[in-house]
Amino acid sequence: MNIKLVSWNLHRCIGGDGIQSVERCAAVLQEINADLVVLQEVESCPGHEFDALNHLAQATQCTALAGNTMKLGESDYGNAVLTRFPYQEIKSHDLSVADREPRKAMDISFTLSGVRLQLVATHLGLRPSERREQVKRLLTAFDYDAHDIVLLAGDLNEWWLWGRPLKALHCLFPDTPVRRTWPTKLPILSLDRIWVAPRPVLKSLKTHRSSLARQASDHLPLVAELQF
Repeated sequence: MNIKLVSWNLHRCIGGDGIQSVERCAAVLQEINADLVVLQEVESCPGHEFDALNHLAQATQCTALAGNTMKLGESDYGNAVLTRFPYQEIKSHDLSVADREPRKAMDISFTLSGVRLQLVATHLGLRPSERREQVKRLLTAFDYDAHDIVLLAGDLNEWWLWGRPLKALHCLFPDTPVRRTWPTKLPILSLDRIWVAPRPVLKSLKTHRSSLARQASDHLPLVAELQF
């Protein structure tokens, strides 16, 4: 079975030109045509005309799963997952650190062609000390006994490839490649990550660099091809 997974920080659908365009972000996701989409900094406002998450779900023909972390005006704001697959269970892990922006991780289980898959989707904090605490909590979320494949995807906000907050994750997900995704005009940092265990399941990892993607957000989408 082949799966395409994308992780993308939408930056509230505000591009480098300062224009907020959900339609532009939807068009980028249509270019990628992924089966699973992990999003950060996305707004949802059920029942209102401006409901970015619902618009993206309709444009990609996916089911939207919201992992809201806070209120932003009238909208919910935070993480989300778009999926073309039915899911079995969804959990939420609180990663918030005192006096910092609230953070959470979405924990979703699937069974695909008899293979049990766990997807953990998150957006970590800006300070190293914050990320160290959040990674400690994340480590308790991974359930290798109940799943055949474990995935971690999101904006981990780590500027350095071997930053201290990520050392423990490197032990769980060895030899996972990284790609530069930020900023879009001249990507120099690998803030966005997709980690896979067991490692052979990950067949390719690349950034989506279309002209539209370079305009739609301050992050480039990170795209993984999985095969099992």
